[in-house]
Amino acid sequence: MKNQTQSSLLTTIVISSRYLSVWIAMGLLVIAAYLIAPDTLTRTSFTAVLPLTSFLALAALGQMLVVMTGGIDLSIPGVMTLAAIMAVGIAGNDETRIPIALATALGVSLLIGLTSGILVGVLKLNPLIVTLAVGQIVYGSTLAYAENVANEASVPRSFSTWITSPLLGLTNLEWTIIAVALVLVLMFRYTELGRKFQSVGANPKAAWILGLRVNVYVIFAYMAAALLYGLNGVLLAGFLRSPSLTLGVPYLLGPIAAVVIGGASLAGGLANPVSTWAAAFFLTLLNQMLRVLGLPTALQFVVFGIAIVGGMVISGDRIVTLIENLLMGMSRFKRTDALPKKGGSEAS
Repeated sequence: MKNQTQSSLLTTIVISSRYLSVWIAMGLLVIAAYLIAPDTLTRTSFTAVLPLTSFLALAALGQMLVVMTGGIDLSIPGVMTLAAIMAVGIAGNDETRIPIALATALGVSLLIGLTSGILVGVLKLNPLIVTLAVGQIVYGSTLAYAENVANEASVPRSFSTWITSPLLGLTNLEWTIIAVALVLVLMFRYTELGRKFQSVGANPKAAWILGLRVNVYVIFAYMAAALLYGLNGVLLAGFLRSPSLTLGVPYLLGPIAAVVIGGASLAGGLANPVSTWAAAFFLTLLNQMLRVLGLPTALQFVVFGIAIVGGMVISGDRIVTLIENLLMGMSRFKRTDALPKKGGSEAS
């Protein structure tokens, strides 16, 4: 019983260690900001950081679902932009059309995710190429659709006001993203769907042998991810009121960086929504610090690129391997130390 408890504890430590890097990075960033750019940590600064964190985190949570199946999704900018432009085009300034605009934008996003899921899960095409191609098709469709949307069109003011309205110290936008992350946490921890989804991502062959329909879970991942991208685009449209056709461009690399830094296994299976949100906050706060220091905004793309490479160097998979080797080494040392030394029995 004691050995079983120790084994369970060690397993928990190993799994949790993969999410350690993001919290260490967060602590180091706060210390650096306090020393060289203290204005980064002011209330005014956080007023700008939290909404941007929310948009990046929501896109990253969608990307996380795809990464958990061992894939990657490059269609985020296209889906976000299309959903935002559709929200403006359908709702216009008519508040009564908000439900129709939301339903249509999210419904189209689901269809895009379904298409990507079938191409990857059923036809077994490369997810990188598939989502890049789908993203280009979606963006081309957005350009065609935008020609029929008036330049002065915007989302209804009531929707924009609701998004930025405060509630218990945060805005409705921020509470919405927290709610999405909480739903994912509960799904992975307490539901059969969540546990099976993680199993499929961790070992598709074993899951198939156990009778799980692997293709269905892959399709589900892409559809759920696209739904979150679409929701993100709609919320961003409400935040900006008059979104542009470049709305989704900053969300190509950012979500990937957040997922990698958040400790998700690039081989699939394991990820943590809370760590992913924390990584999105880390990246946004880092960009804010760069702005406070007066560095150019274009440096954001360089930072995201470096963050992805750095995240892979100290990825959750590497940390887990390091911890496992350390624990195995300690276990061998204890067993060796417990063995009787040569000549010990004779001397006694």
